[in-house]
Amino acid sequence: MPNDDQETGDLETGDLETGDLETGDLETGDLETGIAPPAGEQVSPGVILRWAALGTVGVLGVLLVAYGLYLVRGILVLVLVGLFVAISLEPAVRWLTGKGVRRTYAVTIVILIALALFVAFVWSVVPPIVEQGGALVRDLPGYLQQLSTQSRAVREVTDRYNLTDRLTALVAAVPAKLAGGAVGFVQRFLGALASTLTVLVLAVYFMADMPRLRRGVAGLFPRRRRRRVTEIVDVVVDKVGAYMIGNLIISLFAGAATFACLELVRVPFALPLAVTVALTDLIPMVGATLGAVICVGVSALAAGIWPQAVVVLVFFVAYQQLENYLIAPRVLRNTVDLPAVAVLLVALVGGTVMGLIGAVMAIPVAATVKVVLSPRVAALREPPAE
Repeated sequence: MPNDDQETGDLETGDLETGDLETGDLETGDLETGIAPPAGEQVSPGVILRWAALGTVGVLGVLLVAYGLYLVRGILVLVLVGLFVAISLEPAVRWLTGKGVRRTYAVTIVILIALALFVAFVWSVVPPIVEQGGALVRDLPGYLQQLSTQSRAVREVTDRYNLTDRLTALVAAVPAKLAGGAVGFVQRFLGALASTLTVLVLAVYFMADMPRLRRGVAGLFPRRRRRRVTEIVDVVVDKVGAYMIGNLIISLFAGAATFACLELVRVPFALPLAVTVALTDLIPMVGATLGAVICVGVSALAAGIWPQAVVVLVFFVAYQQLENYLIAPRVLRNTVDLPAVAVLLVALVGGTVMGLIGAVMAIPVAATVKVVLSPRVAALREPPAE
């Protein structure tokens, strides 16, 4: 007579071989809870259909959200720029609040000072820039022809590529192009003005609610992580604000030094060239070189290669060393502690995505990411605890 163990074994084997598991229990139990069925069991078509429907709805939802973001991408860019401007001006607001000024008054003071400086800059610089820039474009063929008569090498290049005639035809066609595109120019100008006002309004709101925004970002995370998130947000605000203010100060130094040099060597169009250098100096890595090339080229055409263009070239070489090793380290300090290659790559990516604004914004963002990830990278490099 078989013992109890043999009967139990025969029962289990029989149950598995005949497949007496109920399909209804399998569907309502393991499959609906997401547990894979045992090997050899069949899934009913109804369950497969429900899974396919849920997956299709999820994919369609993701596509609709992506399409909606694509439609409002212009507004999102303005919101991002406004937030970046607010964070850039946050150190000035915090300095005023540290002196006992209420935050509302501090934001108003900072905005009024920024607007006053901008209006004064436009009022004093734009008319001479327009006048001298127009004169530069108008007289450029004559400068090139004069330089060709003074230099045999330049004359050979201009004769080979017919540069003088091409520049003359281009300058002659500028008024017609401007007249024909007047409507488009007005539309673009009004669009740029509307975008600027939108960014300004958004920046004011972000600056007024910056403490609440900080707490709101930290509140999106679990309670055990909020302290770390708050530290990260503080790092982001400090890095971005310090970098932007420091970068503006460095650009101001570059423009003022360039204007002084061009005035001393009596190069025409000193003011528009100095403003060009200040604007291009905002672009990381390559901006200062681009401004120097423009100034040296205009100096060679408008004033002559020797001594004006040579003196301007020597000035830019010397100033670049002074800026890279004295001015920038003192102004920026440790706000952007990134390798030169990383700065160049990040600036190129940001410029490709959002132009000049993206190139400027990408550097402090990358520095912030490095600061945030540095503790994790250091923890990975530590030997495992025994």
